[in-house]
Amino acid sequence: MAETTREKFVWRDAQGGVRGYLTRMRGGGRFDWSDALTYGFLVIGTLVMFLPVIWLVMSSFKTSSQLIESPPSFLPYRSETVELDGYTRPLPLVDVTLEDGTVQRLAQVAGSRNIVRVIDPQQPDSEPFNVPTDRVAPVRYVFFSLDNYTTAVQRFPFMTYLGNSVFVTVMATAITLVINSMAAFALSKYRFRGRNAIFMIILATLMVPIAVIMIPAYLVISGLGMNNSLWGVIIPGAATPTGVFLLRQYMLTIPDELLDSARVDGASEWRIYWQIILPLAAPAMAVLSIFSIMWRWNDFLWPLIVLNRTELFTLQVGLNSFQGELNTEWNYVLAMTVLTLLPITVVFAFLQKFITTGIATTGMK
Repeated sequence: MAETTREKFVWRDAQGGVRGYLTRMRGGGRFDWSDALTYGFLVIGTLVMFLPVIWLVMSSFKTSSQLIESPPSFLPYRSETVELDGYTRPLPLVDVTLEDGTVQRLAQVAGSRNIVRVIDPQQPDSEPFNVPTDRVAPVRYVFFSLDNYTTAVQRFPFMTYLGNSVFVTVMATAITLVINSMAAFALSKYRFRGRNAIFMIILATLMVPIAVIMIPAYLVISGLGMNNSLWGVIIPGAATPTGVFLLRQYMLTIPDELLDSARVDGASEWRIYWQIILPLAAPAMAVLSIFSIMWRWNDFLWPLIVLNRTELFTLQVGLNSFQGELNTEWNYVLAMTVLTLLPITVVFAFLQKFITTGIATTGMK
């Protein structure tokens, strides 16, 4: 009976694809209380994960005044305006509730916290009058403006910072993969005295806070003349204990007999590493690549310490230029933040299929 039910699920998934998978129910063709609990949990989890990101994207289209309005709005809006003779700028339209309860569409001339001064756009020569703020509703429509993006890109050397971030991320990821895979290969496939002790020492460094080693690392970088250099950002974090652990655990699943057969055929250790170990460890390497790209792309504190020249800034450090001593231009910060998220999102979309396989086979929890 269980086998028949399983085959039914497989057939429904094959026939319905994504739709069949999403509409699959525990009771077969009947809706069970556990289905409601499962779908409710998935919906809440999806909102918790993606709602802040969606809010960020929507806020990147808002003006600075819309970002601080209360209560906040989810979608970006633009006020409808009208041009009247005698006024140098277009006046926003508002719906005003009059004393008799009727609603009239008027133009706002001025306003304060409690009083709004309005005028009838049909009679522009009439005298403006005051109404309470609580009886005024702005006339707005949803509008996605790209002004934040275009203005920020013009004021912000985006392409220079993007090139620096791409160079740091790509080079750091490549070096991390090479160094960590070599260390993992040695710790998983070679037997020598102190192997487990070395591995435990590497894992113990995970408990050392980053802030503790920043000053010594900066002194070493300065002594080597790599201060104010992109290589000074790349090299200190090239070897990561997380990467060594992840790759070692995966390489332990590769049979030693396969390596012994290659040695009998005359393969060198370098050839075994390059043509056998690395291809078989591709899922774990993909997981480490995703982690490394995320770490390096989003890194802010270490590049901020090492880099002082503006032309060497990465995107994360460059965003700090929109923050002044007395004012922060949040509309531009949000727009540039969305642009900086796009590359990492694309990379994750292409490599995410390796995450489950890689982590499940490395023993990483």
